Amino acid sequence: MSALKEVTLDNTKQCVSSEDFKQGMSALPGTVNIVTTGSEQNKAGFTATAVCSVSDNPPTLLVCLNRGASVYKAFENAKSLVINTLDAGQDNLSNIFGGKAVMPERFTQGTWGTLVTGAPVLEESAVSFDCNIVEMKSVATHDVIICEVVGIKQKEQAGALVYYQRAYHHLG
Repeated sequence: MSALKEVTLDNTKQCVSSEDFKQGMSALPGTVNIVTTGSEQNKAGFTATAVCSVSDNPPTLLVCLNRGASVYKAFENAKSLVINTLDAGQDNLSNIFGGKAVMPERFTQGTWGTLVTGAPVLEESAVSFDCNIVEMKSVATHDVIICEVVGIKQKEQAGALVYYQRAYHHLG
């Protein structure tokens, strides 16, 4: 049995260290997604676990994007995006979109189509949420992108790719 590490707050700062926060977050499982925007000629995408439901009326999601990310400029003025939730076994796609591959090379993997907004939809994803961006809010180093779902494509039988304890895990 491992010992529990207790982290205390410095009352003058009211926060924990970045390292302690990252270690704590490694124990918070996250579904792996590829978030995409753009058109057939100008696609962009990145891997994200910072995706969350906001409301079902209207259907609204949020996704967080680091302003220092190479794809930030593509999303900064985007009007739409797709959150493609990866199926179990799609680790390679996550790595490609989370790595340093140039944007056109990222989209040579998988089969890509569109739904309502025209943003890229991964045909093999477990579920894809096609969204209009309604607001972006800067928080610390990231932008929180609030988006309203206007289309959904879902596999009948799908698993999930989850990131937990700094490793991929397959569900289903």
